[in-house]
Formats: sequence, C-alpha cells, structure tokens
Amino acid sequence: MGAPILNGPFTMPMFREFVPRKMQPWIYVFMAFTFQLSGGIYLGALNQMVGGMSLMREDLMMCLYANLAGMAIYFPLLFRMKFCFTNKTLLTAAALGALVCNLVAPYITFLPLLWAVCFVEGICKIQGTFEAMSNIQLWMTPKRDFTVFFPLLHIIILGSMQLSDLMTTWLLHHYHWTCMHLFIAALMLVDLLILATCVRHFRFMKKLPLLGIDWTGALLWAALLLQIAYLFDYGEFYDWWNSPVICTLTCTIVLTAYVSVKRMLAIRHPFLEPKMWTYRYLFPILALITVVEMILATERVLEESFYEGVMHYAETVSVQLDWLALAGILAGCLFAYWWMHVRRFNYLRLLIVGVMALVCYLAGYYFLFSGEIHLSQLYLPTMCRGFAYAVLSATFMVCLEEIMTFQHFFQALSVFNMLHMVVGGVQGSALYGRALSYYMTDNMARYGSAIDRVSFSSSPFPLGEYMETFVSQMMEVSIRQIYGWVLYGCILLLLLFLLYDMPVRRQLKEMPSWKNVAREVKNTYRRFKISRKISAHDAFFSGATVSCNRSLFKSSTLEDTTFPFPATVESEER
Repeated sequence: MGAPILNGPFTMPMFREFVPRKMQPWIYVFMAFTFQLSGGIYLGALNQMVGGMSLMREDLMMCLYANLAGMAIYFPLLFRMKFCFTNKTLLTAAALGALVCNLVAPYITFLPLLWAVCFVEGICKIQGTFEAMSNIQLWMTPKRDFTVFFPLLHIIILGSMQLSDLMTTWLLHHYHWTCMHLFIAALMLVDLLILATCVRHFRFMKKLPLLGIDWTGALLWAALLLQIAYLFDYGEFYDWWNSPVICTLTCTIVLTAYVSVKRMLAIRHPFLEPKMWTYRYLFPILALITVVEMILATERVLEESFYEGVMHYAETVSVQLDWLALAGILAGCLFAYWWMHVRRFNYLRLLIVGVMALVCYLAGYYFLFSGEIHLSQLYLPTMCRGFAYAVLSATFMVCLEEIMTFQHFFQALSVFNMLHMVVGGVQGSALYGRALSYYMTDNMARYGSAIDRVSFSSSPFPLGEYMETFVSQMMEVSIRQIYGWVLYGCILLLLLFLLYDMPVRRQLKEMPSWKNVAREVKNTYRRFKISRKISAHDAFFSGATVSCNRSLFKSSTLEDTTFPFPATVESEER
C-alpha cells in the first residue's frame, strides 16, 4: 500500500493488511477520543479528591493547569517528533505515558511531583491526539481545508471534556473516585493492544534528527506559564499582594518573562521566533480568546457555587446539564462547519453569532438564578454556553491558521493555547472568586441588619435554620450581581464587534485636523472677498460701456443697421 497523496485514494499504510480499510480511520478517531478523555485529575471528583488526598482545592486546580500547560507548550514540537519517530512509536509512547501517569497520580501527595506528573500527562495527551488526527486529516478533508478540520476536531476535544465529567461522576456515584483513573488506564491498554496487533512502523519521509530545538527556551516559557497559573490560583489563599509569597512570585514572573524574551531575541533558532509575533491580527485574536475564556470561567466558579451553596445539588444532579452542554457543542461545531465551509460566510460575523450566544447564556443565568427554579429551566442557557464555546473556539483557530504561514502556525498555536487553556481561565476564576468573596461580605453586612431583637423575640428562635437560609440568599444575590457585571462586559464586546462590522464605517472619510479646517475657512473667506471686488469692478465698467453705446446708437444715422448691445451680451455671458 502506498502513502496517501493529495489527489489519490486515501490510504493508511501504517495498518496491517488484515485490518478492514473502512475501519482504519475510525480506529484512530477512537484513539483520539481516549487520549482526550485522559487527564492528570478529573474535576468531576474534585470534592472527593480533596478529602481523599488531604489536599486543598487550589492544589488540585493547579494539577489541572499543569496538565493544560503541558499540552500548550508542546505544540511547536509536534511536527519535529513526527519527522523523527514513526507513528506507532509516538502513539505507543503517548499511551504508555498516559497509562503510567493515571496509575500513579491518585497516590502522590507531594505537590511538585504531582504537578510534574500532570504536566507530562498533558504532553502525552496532545501527542497522542495530534498523531491520531494528523493521519486521518486527508480522510476528513482531502484538500486540507481547515474550515472542515477544526470544527470536526472540536467535536472530539470539547465533547470529550463533557463526557469525561459525566463518566467521572457516574463512576464516583457507584464506586470510588480513583475508578476514573483506572478506567482511563484500561482505555490506554486497549490502545496499546491495537497498536501492537494492528499497526506497524511506517515513515512517510526520511528521518530527521531532533537538532536545533531550543529546549532551554521551552522550559523557560513553561516555567512562565506555570508561575502565572500559580499566581492566580493561589492569590486568594495568600491574600494577594499582602503576602510576601505573592510579591516574590510576581518579581519572579517578571524576571522569567524578561529572560525568555531576551533569549528569544538573542539566539538563532528560539522556541518562539520573533517573526511569529509580527503577523497582522495576531494580537487581537489572542486578546479576544483570553477575554472569552475569562467570561466562560463563570462555569467553574459561579455555577458550581450556585449548585452547591444555593440549590444544594448532588454531583449526579448538576452533571445532567453536561448533556445539554454536549448538545450545544455538537450544534456549534456543525454550525461553524456550515457557515465557514458550506456557505463561505464572513468569519467576523460568525464570531458575532458566537458572542450573541454567550450573551444569551449570561442573560439566561442572570434572570433565572433563584433558589426556587427547576433544573430544567437552565437547559437552554447551558446549550447556549456550549454552542458559543464551540463556535468561538473553532472560528478563532481557523482565523489563526488564515493569518499565519505554516512555519509559524504551530508556534502561534502554542501561544494561543497558553491563553486559551491556562491564562484566560485561571484569570477569570481568580477574578470571580475575589468578586464573590467581596460581594458576600458586603451583602451580609448590608442585609444583616434584618437580624435584630425583633427577629430574636420569638421563642424558641430557629437560629441554625435562619442563618442557613440567610447565607444561601446572600450567595444567590452575590452570584447574580457578578453575572450582571459579566453580562455588561459581554454586551460591550458584542457592540464592539457590531460596530467594527458596520458597512458605513468603510465609507466614511478621514476627519481633518482643526488646522486644516481653519485653513480651509480662511481660504474660503479670501476667495469670497476677491470675488466681491471683481464683481464691483465689472459692474462699474459695464455701466460706462452701456452709456457710451446708447449715445452712439442715438446719434447714428444707420437706423436699419443691427448693432449689438454690449450690456445684453455681457449679462447673458454671466
């Protein structure tokens, strides 16, 4: 079997002959799903892991950010690894790495080692996903059209996030929180069995050694990303810059950023090349994806606080909304595919559609949040959230591919995912956590005056029941206030998109400066004075000419001779 070519039939020569040809790409789709389901920890069992591992919530969230940081930082190395090792070698190493990390992670309590394990697991996760999907890209789109590839890819990526949460909660309810790690380890064993029996070593091109890679630069950028995640994750715990720990960490972040940029500008082949930062529209895309991730961080902070603190839902109840989010993600990816590939509409207006869905999600939760609602009332806002996340993620990635050359695309994709996966989410979570703490304190001080002597006059007074209801109501009010502010910000973002897309904007002329306006007024005044002088001069001489011609006409003896009347001719010319 030959290698797949752009215009020929799609083949996968790494598979052995007995594997049915129609099943080959679907096997790699299955493997991509298994890698995306894996992780260092699983948020669906976060509360149980806090008690089971004797760790704080911030410690386990830092494990998640370490896992995502490993995925983001590894993007520039993906093609170098693909050109150095065979497909089977890379998939086997990724599956073995994910297997080992999932087996040892539940039993490690030394935090730096646990974070390192989660970081390595993130590298294995993205390596396995990329290697599986890159080999079936021509099966998905023979012309390598990224308006097809990225929407379908995000069905796997974003859909796996929801399915992972659902499976974790189900296993937790029936068994133990460590069963999710065992389940992922079993899936990795299935992948290894498939690779051992159905896949053989195959190279599409001559082996290229791993030379010229800036490993030091990669470590510096990874350290910077982890330091930023640590700052915003533990900021509330350490009371922000009132703590010497946070002050020292801030100075360290500045120093690491300076060394990373200095090295990028000094060496010949840096991990992130300076030219990558010069592409037009790169910074707006990076800024927008960061803002969107900050907005969507309401899911991890505000929604969970509402379900646990106000509604007192168990995990098995609130996780039902993941099915609606999954439906919204599927609809969003298919809508983005239809918009960008089938209809070939404007990408900017697709972003506007995504932001409009985000506004609908925030408005729905703002107006519906109450201790008396039924869970089904949140179905539609949750679908809007999934739809918005899918549309915006796929569109931003397509826009990034459109503006970049292949040489710098994976470097830009690394920076994009640093902000998309880590920085935007951790900043949003820190902001909402701080706002929730402030509004809870403020509202309890404002409304606490209702607890007075009259309230205590009844005997016996149910103090415990009263305070529990009071705290739940204050949390409800605080969450709604924060949602209101986020809704204002999202509406402002939508208005900016709509203003940028207005057709009249491209028809307006440049506004002149006040100097030019004054100069034009002066020139107009001078032209007016000159025209007045010319008119007076012409009127004087035309009058004298008329008098002279009339006298000559009267004294003329040639009465039948036609004589032109100068005044009439001049007035007609005017």
